[in-house]
Amino acid sequence: MKVEGKVWVVTGGGSGMGRELVLLLLKRGAKVATLDINGDSLAETAKLAGDHAQSLSTHVLDITDREKVHAFPEEVIKIHGAVDAIINNAGIIQPFIKVNELEYDVIERIININFYGTLFMVKAFLPHLLKREEGYIANISSMGGFLPVPGQTFYGASKAGVKLLTEGLHSELMETNVRVSCIFPGAIDTNITANSGVETPGHEKADASKFKALPAPEAARIMLDGIEKNKYHIFVGKDSSFMNKLWRLAPERAAKLIYSKMKALLN
Repeated sequence: MKVEGKVWVVTGGGSGMGRELVLLLLKRGAKVATLDINGDSLAETAKLAGDHAQSLSTHVLDITDREKVHAFPEEVIKIHGAVDAIINNAGIIQPFIKVNELEYDVIERIININFYGTLFMVKAFLPHLLKREEGYIANISSMGGFLPVPGQTFYGASKAGVKLLTEGLHSELMETNVRVSCIFPGAIDTNITANSGVETPGHEKADASKFKALPAPEAARIMLDGIEKNKYHIFVGKDSSFMNKLWRLAPERAAKLIYSKMKALLN
């Protein structure tokens, strides 16, 4: 679906990947409603939008609050007149801690934000998207959603849930006006670690040369280009594309490769 002239909703637009998506959507001629739990961060996004800010609305909202999320579409429609597409970007990673050692409250927070937050947004907006001449749902999973990353097992499980949710939606909506894409970012240069409240002791032990992070503006371009082409899967970064191919050909080899790169974070 072409971006220009459409009304887009982006979660997690106060920082990182979400902010870059908001700014690029605005530059491509879209109207955008973006939400985040942090009002100050949203204000900074609006400031960075510059002359495009007139096409932007910002909303403080916790995507794990089901009732408030389900009331949100009407707020967007009241401001922008309609809603054509959503990008479920908001998400957090977990501390680099093994399954046996991670506390339940942390696990629940990861699942609630990454999976249920996405699910609530889909359920809230889909009835409105089905009424449009053309609608779109883009859910951001992760490279960790299709192969195991040690120390990020629950993050990966939540993103694998997003992957299957998105693919199921694609199949269910195949004969409707709503298109669906699942996005798989690899390493992207954002502040997701800080925003997730994660400390990673030993991070300096990891060989940074093995983790070439893609600049967030370039990642946003790849995502929106893929959306405009109605791609089923959108792989963002050479690492994501490569690991997808390796995982399909030799899953155990792929798992061992990721372990070899990440084990320093677990020691």
